[in-house]
Amino acid sequence: MYRVIFAAGARPNFMKVAPVLLEIRRYRSIKSYLVHTGQHYDKNLSKIFFNDLNLPVPHFSLGIGSGTHGTQGARVMMEFEKIVQRHDPHAVVVVGDVNSTLGCALAAVKTRCMNARYRPLIAHIEAGLRSHDWRMPEEYNRRLTDAVSDMLFTTEPTARKNLMREGINPQNIYFVGNVMIDSLKRSLKRAQESRVLSRLKLQEKSYAILTLHRPTNVDERQRLRNLLAVLKKITRILPIVFPVHPRTRKMLVEHNPEHKFLTTVPPQGYLDFLKLMMHARFVLTDSGGIQEETTVLRIPCLTLRENTERPITVTKGTNILVGADRERIMDAVGRIMEGKVKKGTIPKFWDGRAAQRICKALHNRLVSSW
Repeated sequence: MYRVIFAAGARPNFMKVAPVLLEIRRYRSIKSYLVHTGQHYDKNLSKIFFNDLNLPVPHFSLGIGSGTHGTQGARVMMEFEKIVQRHDPHAVVVVGDVNSTLGCALAAVKTRCMNARYRPLIAHIEAGLRSHDWRMPEEYNRRLTDAVSDMLFTTEPTARKNLMREGINPQNIYFVGNVMIDSLKRSLKRAQESRVLSRLKLQEKSYAILTLHRPTNVDERQRLRNLLAVLKKITRILPIVFPVHPRTRKMLVEHNPEHKFLTTVPPQGYLDFLKLMMHARFVLTDSGGIQEETTVLRIPCLTLRENTERPITVTKGTNILVGADRERIMDAVGRIMEGKVKKGTIPKFWDGRAAQRICKALHNRLVSSW
């Protein structure tokens, strides 16, 4: 029996790990465990996400909570190391690019280095994505996690090129597609049943959605004010629904800019937010995963950044990089309102079967290694 530990700690991680946990049950020779690091620690919202995604109750909850990047990383490493030493897994699977991703990968590989009896392979789901923007803490998490991983599961062809440039053995790179889309496709029918539109008194295609949480957008007072100024102009055309991330709410209180023109709501569960996206006229975001989801939903996406680690959403999808430039944003909004939308196509392997490819590759590697 092969023991495999899956580690997740933030809401986007749950979306990526859920279909893999479901698929791995088909392999009777594999016993899987879920570790929730608690990096995103809102109990109510975590419970909603687990219910929406049909995730099992975690076998282990580390309760890391908030803190600086160094503090979070250190706590994750200390607590996850105990799990690895106690249960001696054959593989540790990490997802995404948050602090928990890197902390768990480092704890696993260092445990292996310190004592030869510990053996976990480290597998990274969503490997090889690069923004080339060193102001983003996620860029460090991505690169360092990939550097210590034995299996690197990629979502798009450019990821392989990035990994090859960084000296990763090509035999360890697996192009499997986008597991986020597995969750999306599995959830579409249930999301349609959500009553979030009636609760918020919204009509289909009569509103836009905004998500904003990147430090470069919300921590810098002037940039945040500039963004809000252009968002105010957009609300003269149609309302903007703004689920406010806890980090962003903190900055709005600290910087105290005018933002009452936005329809602010609490962070939404997965199914409710998916319903909101499905019926929005367009989405404004600085999130990575939303760029992917809107591409598959064929919803126009305006990314409030100068770069993206998901370039395929621009070259093939519905994503447009507009940064914080008022003219670029308003020009893109104007074109959408005129019906001149970017149609886009769905990238290869974004087909709802990425988890199948991941689990098959993981099983084969475990069998060949032991």
